[in-house]
Amino acid sequence: MILLLADINIQRHIEIMTKRMQAEPWIEFWNHLELSLASFADLGLNPADSDAVLWHRCQQRRAFLLTNNRNDDGPESLETTIRTCNTPHSLPVFTIGDAEKLKNEHEYSDRVIWGLLEYLLEIDNLMGTGRLFLPGNDYTHPGLE
Repeated sequence: MILLLADINIQRHIEIMTKRMQAEPWIEFWNHLELSLASFADLGLNPADSDAVLWHRCQQRRAFLLTNNRNDDGPESLETTIRTCNTPHSLPVFTIGDAEKLKNEHEYSDRVIWGLLEYLLEIDNLMGTGRLFLPGNDYTHPGLE
């Protein structure tokens, strides 16, 4: 099973996206990868927890964090935590370039979904990369052009 965790400020965005992923044309990928959307409560997190606590808990529970772009705001920031704690076995953080477009534009949402699925299908080769950006490359899946 692959756990996905939406960062606190984009939970509704990711809920919308994962509902799309549970329908055609992605449902086979959803089922094959055994994807599941976890909540902060599922992982024992509090919305007020620092980025460092969030990252470490995601690593411990093997949950992929989906976040909007966070900045480097000191020693407890996500970027600092990734730089100082990341190992070759750490799960990457998926950073979405534009969360509002994800929620409001189907074409952009499709690109983010395909980028995420491509990354997850190759995840063994991407461990320790720190941060991966979505939608990633400009790949367009046949039939969605």
